[in-house]
Amino acid sequence: MERDGIHYKKFSDVPFTGKTTERTQGSFKNGKRHGPWVRYWKSGELGSKGNFKDGKYDGPWVSYNEDGSVDHDFTGTFKNGKKVK
Repeated sequence: MERDGIHYKKFSDVPFTGKTTERTQGSFKNGKRHGPWVRYWKSGELGSKGNFKDGKYDGPWVSYNEDGSVDHDFTGTFKNGKKVK
């Protein structure tokens, strides 16, 4: 469950810390995405991969369209959630 950009344990006011699996895989720290993340399309093809820091995109990210081509709008280097390259 997400409220105001923070993810919480279900039916709780406690921020979630742990891992998520399925088509989106990554970790949360104090309710915010943190560390490496990978997302897959329904087809099983890679959708995106990169890193979060304190809930914001951080470092190199690569995103792919469903046909496998690179999505240049969401590919690049990020700092504090903003694309810098």
